[in-house]
Amino acid sequence: MRVAVVGAGSWGTTVAGLTCHNADTLLWARRKELADELNADHTNSSYLPDIRLPEALRSSCDLAEAVHDADVIVMAVPSHGFRDVLVEVAEHARPWVPVLSLTKGLEQGTQKRMTEVINEVLPDHPAGVLTGPNLAREVAVGHPAAAVVAMADRRIARALRPLFAGPSFLVFTNLDIVGCEVAAVVKNVLAIAAGMVDGMGFGDNTKATLLTRGLTEMTRLGVALGGQPLTFSGLAGMGDLIATCSSSKSRNHTVGEELGKGRPLDEIVGEMKMVAEGVKSSKVVMALAAEHGVEMPIAEQVEAVCHRGVQVADAMGSLMQRRAGSEFWGINT
Repeated sequence: MRVAVVGAGSWGTTVAGLTCHNADTLLWARRKELADELNADHTNSSYLPDIRLPEALRSSCDLAEAVHDADVIVMAVPSHGFRDVLVEVAEHARPWVPVLSLTKGLEQGTQKRMTEVINEVLPDHPAGVLTGPNLAREVAVGHPAAAVVAMADRRIARALRPLFAGPSFLVFTNLDIVGCEVAAVVKNVLAIAAGMVDGMGFGDNTKATLLTRGLTEMTRLGVALGGQPLTFSGLAGMGDLIATCSSSKSRNHTVGEELGKGRPLDEIVGEMKMVAEGVKSSKVVMALAAEHGVEMPIAEQVEAVCHRGVQVADAMGSLMQRRAGSEFWGINT
């Protein structure tokens, strides 16, 4: 079994570090300097500083070399460049090879999930996702964690699961691709809100309220788009939400925290090496919510702060002025 991981950011490198214990793995890095560092020093100082990577992991800056013999292709490219890189992958990929996305974002303009992009560019390839509460650095150093492989075909999901599993990394399967992808996208938007809460100096009551109501918003949108409600109480939903909204290692949480302290968004994003998907996703999420008639007040305020110049304090005030009706979605009491 040969695995190609396309994208050598923190999570792509970490996943390649997992799969190289189970299969021959080649990690594509856009920059030759990074590929050379990965091969010679077994490090990725740009994205995972001070972490020693497995010696079995190989890297290349040649995309054709990375994918042309692969039995599984794993896409670890940010949403804004996902389609363009995938088009290049399609020129070299073998027929019928499964393609898994690690990307937790939506395509700007089309509002498509990454598996929908895969189905358009590589229509005869099984598409799926690997997702869950997976902060790259913690997984890379071997802290116990878990994820789900979501595929429409149960047999393929079960066949792929062992590629990613390890002594400290449990991998489950899930047939609900839509729910897993929507959860992965919305949790990034909610993580910005959670960061704002921390940046403004609020406490655990505020954070718990945000997470609980945010999970409701995530579920509403996911079900409206065809996801299964149970998915949102699992690793892809609640699990990832807790991890991303609670951790200072989360890029989206960091953006929100700095916004909560009063810093401008352009300045915050300009200092980051990696992409905080929730910033761009907030706009697409709200477009989908409007299209499907779904109320998402927390996500709406994140979008307002990131894209319409609303101040964080005013966004919080707007949320607290809302009328509190029935707690549970769909029950009129």
